[in-house]
Amino acid sequence: MTTVPAVTQKRLSAAIPKFKKILENAKERDVNESDTVTIITDMLEEIFGFDKYSEITREYAIQGTYCDLAIKTSKAVDYLIEVKAIGLSLKDNHLKQAVNYASREGIRWVVLTNGIDWQIHRVTLDKKVSSEELCSISMLEINPKRKEDAELLFLLCKRGLIKDNIDKFYAHKQSFNRYTLGALLGTESIASVLRRELKKIKPEIKVSVEEIQNMVRDEVIKREVMDSDAATDAQKHVSKFYRSQKRAKAAKVKEVNSEKTNGSSAGTEELG
Repeated sequence: MTTVPAVTQKRLSAAIPKFKKILENAKERDVNESDTVTIITDMLEEIFGFDKYSEITREYAIQGTYCDLAIKTSKAVDYLIEVKAIGLSLKDNHLKQAVNYASREGIRWVVLTNGIDWQIHRVTLDKKVSSEELCSISMLEINPKRKEDAELLFLLCKRGLIKDNIDKFYAHKQSFNRYTLGALLGTESIASVLRRELKKIKPEIKVSVEEIQNMVRDEVIKREVMDSDAATDAQKHVSKFYRSQKRAKAAKVKEVNSEKTNGSSAGTEELG
């Protein structure tokens, strides 16, 4: 992930302890949604670095309905924020509403929060509207002096948006996760490496690449890593990559053979 700039780190370290106290007090008083929105607006300014008057929009209108908050640093909306009262636990139906808002304007990012818990979701607008959670942050537990925590906070910061940090983090998480690694472990190329290493340990062993693939899939990797929707998507992605590699290799071989054939023909003509 991108290194958090010193000026941002300083702001996070100063603002987070302040708002922990504010949030704890607000939770004790069980403040309503409107008051929670007021606290979050202040957090967006003091923690995440947005201008309260020009970059944070309250009651953002979307085709006849409204989302609680929107972050807009340029012509387009960076992300929507759906706010619930601080004493309310975040539910899937809260997210569904926010995702529907985002899909109407092609907005890719939605934040669902009650002030304490912040969930960042990626909205997909391909064949059907869907979403997946990128990460979640608890403002009462996070420590801005811890590198990993500061990097998560930076995803929503104004400077982080300018650097497309949230998109880079999403791309990294898409490629480096247990489902992608599980899909790779089940491929023929990895099974071939395992077969070769097994032969080194036990030269007389007789086992096929396919047998190794089956054992890895059925007995080594956890079932959820191979059979879930996320696993299916990862397997499709990995298979697509290997197919493209195979096509590129075939095209290269064809090109080399063509050059050899043309070179041979030219040589024959010269001799003639």
